[in-house]
Amino acid sequence: MTGGSTYIVSLPIKWVRDCGLNSGDTLTLIPQSDCTLLLSADSKMDNRKQESVIEISQEDTLEDNFRVLVSHYLAGSDLIRLVSSKGFHAMDRKFFKDVTRQRLIGIEVIEESRNEIVLQSLMNYQELPLDKALQNMSRLITSMLEDVMLALREHDLELARDIVNRDNEVDRFYLLTVRQLKSAVEDPKLAEKIGIERPRQCLGYRLVTKIIERIGDHVERIARQIILMDTVVPEKDAVFAMGNLAQKVFADSIKALEEKDTKYSNKVVNYARKFEDYTIMRNEQGTSRCISEQMGSIIESLKRISEYSADIAEMSINMSSERDRGK
Repeated sequence: MTGGSTYIVSLPIKWVRDCGLNSGDTLTLIPQSDCTLLLSADSKMDNRKQESVIEISQEDTLEDNFRVLVSHYLAGSDLIRLVSSKGFHAMDRKFFKDVTRQRLIGIEVIEESRNEIVLQSLMNYQELPLDKALQNMSRLITSMLEDVMLALREHDLELARDIVNRDNEVDRFYLLTVRQLKSAVEDPKLAEKIGIERPRQCLGYRLVTKIIERIGDHVERIARQIILMDTVVPEKDAVFAMGNLAQKVFADSIKALEEKDTKYSNKVVNYARKFEDYTIMRNEQGTSRCISEQMGSIIESLKRISEYSADIAEMSINMSSERDRGK
């Protein structure tokens, strides 16, 4: 204590040197909900870019190497250098440039040579905060669910193929949210920018985004089964009631996540259980239902979508409790 009312804390010299701080530099003190105080040298760290170098393995497939690239993207690397000791073939170079643009949001090729491809993240997190990314994902899923049931009703193969392609967009937003959340755990300033109030929230949102991504996979699976079908589904088939239920439960689960209303979330969970009633109804339909090899897979995916949506509603209850405890 100095002056009778001011407390002074000395800083570890190694930390000061690692952050490149000098006398007169400004630090940020952020009070946490658990009475800890977070000290951030963000004025110095903001200008630092995390860089990764990936040696492209000639023994692995291009997809294997791309998965390594994705891992560095998710870890928060701002600059990723792909290095090939033997040089990139034209097809390999085209693959990495195309797949990066198609699957990773905010990553662009900024430099390339015979042996190197340099990628940089140009994403401004404030332009796409977490809630907006989740909204974009959920809107994509909603439109895909509506269209996949229309494709099933009208046996529209072109629409089914379009839905398969749209799942790539869901995956792009999923990878972006994972990157944001992983970075937010380590960077309170970034967490604030994307709308995270407490680090514990990152786990809940990480689970939710994975669930939404899995729902997108099941919608894609339904579309692929429709493409393989060679029969038209009767209008009275209960599979359409199942599809309507899956759409409603998903939409309601997203609403529950946004509002974090425990009573509403419980209603969503209970409503999802009605899927079994439609299963029984369909089994009793006899000739009014479609019998095909693909229909069993379609119904299983619709069931999984309803169950995953109920999981989102349950997660909203858990996150609501965490929020209330942190007040």
